[in-house]
Amino acid sequence: MSRIVAVAPVLPKYSYAQSDITAELSDLITQDAKKRAVLARFHSSAGIGTRHTVLPLEQYRDLTSFGDANDIWIREGTDLAARAVTAALATAGLTAEDVDYLFFTSVTGIAAPSIDARLVPILGLRRNVKRLPSFGLGCVAGAAGLARLHDYLLGHPREIAVLVSVELCSLTLQRDDDSVANYVASGLFGDGAAAVVVAGAERAAELGLPGPDILGSRTVLYPDSESVIGWDIGGTGFRIVLTAAVSETIDANIENDVSGLLADHDVERDQVTAWIAHPGGPRVLEAFEKGLSLERSDLAASWKSLDAVGNLSSSSVLHVLADMFVQPAGSHGVLFALGPGVTSEYVLLRWAA
Repeated sequence: MSRIVAVAPVLPKYSYAQSDITAELSDLITQDAKKRAVLARFHSSAGIGTRHTVLPLEQYRDLTSFGDANDIWIREGTDLAARAVTAALATAGLTAEDVDYLFFTSVTGIAAPSIDARLVPILGLRRNVKRLPSFGLGCVAGAAGLARLHDYLLGHPREIAVLVSVELCSLTLQRDDDSVANYVASGLFGDGAAAVVVAGAERAAELGLPGPDILGSRTVLYPDSESVIGWDIGGTGFRIVLTAAVSETIDANIENDVSGLLADHDVERDQVTAWIAHPGGPRVLEAFEKGLSLERSDLAASWKSLDAVGNLSSSSVLHVLADMFVQPAGSHGVLFALGPGVTSEYVLLRWAA
């Protein structure tokens, strides 16, 4: 079993109350007073107190092209990624030269060479480090990235793997888009990043660091759901696709998915004491609670993260993992998220003695 030995969540320095963000963005999205009132209602019901942005709020008025936004994503995203990886390695007592495998994910910008390649000289990673950049998994990528690191480390038990997620959702803002999807997205998503260090079983035993072991994972792609959530990508950049069917998809599937994962590893439902859920929004968290027969308190860390920073796409579930990283020895947890496809990923954890 591989072991998660460090998690480092990071945020941009600019932070604003949800009401201040609403006031600033309303002018950019619609000039219609009635529609602005509707937008404000969506923002106020998002369960968010504050969000972080990679730029000062007033600078988004001047950000009018996809090219300019993507240039900022590369520059600022690289900086946030470097901060996150540096902090995670320091927590684990490791150096950049110890990293054998680097998995990078983002769905809010594009670059070739990708940000992970840019990290090699900045951090002093080995020139032969194995890299895998990922685009398109969206919010599920934090969970899926952990699962893929575990898959890799099963075959390389002496190695160190790092997952780094960077999501600068504010740079995808669509002006003059008065769709309900844009109203919801402009009030829900925030900017942030995270890095996770995972050690293969033999290396974890040598390091002797505390943390949850990854027992296994389950990936599910739901049929006929490609239009439920995602991006339409065009001349103005990333235009959100978001429908009410997200919660319906959760309701219809999550219980069977989690039960299947637990059964695969002979774990009983009452053995799971840590539920590490992607804070996708109030309706998503409520659907998780309903589908798994959980109490609000079971997802308290996810609700807290949503209030504090909003939905950080793939970084969100990793921020929740950081908040829940310390658990009693021997306890089990399920980390889970969903994203475009619609696809979901479930990761079964057990805290080492």
